Amino acid sequence: MTELFGRGSGALAEKMGIEFLELSPERSVATMPVEGNTQPFGVVHGGAYVVLAESLGSFAANIFAGEGRLAMGIEINASHTGSASAGVVTGVCTAIKLGRNLTVHEIVVSDEAGRRLSTVRITNFLRDLP
Repeated sequence: MTELFGRGSGALAEKMGIEFLELSPERSVATMPVEGNTQPFGVVHGGAYVVLAESLGSFAANIFAGEGRLAMGIEINASHTGSASAGVVTGVCTAIKLGRNLTVHEIVVSDEAGRRLSTVRITNFLRDLP
């Protein structure tokens, strides 16, 4: 991450234990431990799925944006369809649209058994750095 952007994966991603395994504009993959990212009922907090997904989608969009440009999230939505109470969850980010000014990515978060837990879509606006 530091090699890509000069500032690592960010404090929130680090606190949540997110580990990036693959990064490209078209496909990115990361994992996140369940432990430490749960709500009071002992399952992963829906917001944690969104943080994992937004981290993946934003990094993929910024890689696509290239030098001298910045991707800024302008819309995100999530549908949570399952829960995890132990182990690790994995987010797989796939590009839907890589355009001149916008990118759209879908992120599927699954548990270790491959069950889909959350589906997230993020749109990023690409702009030139000042």
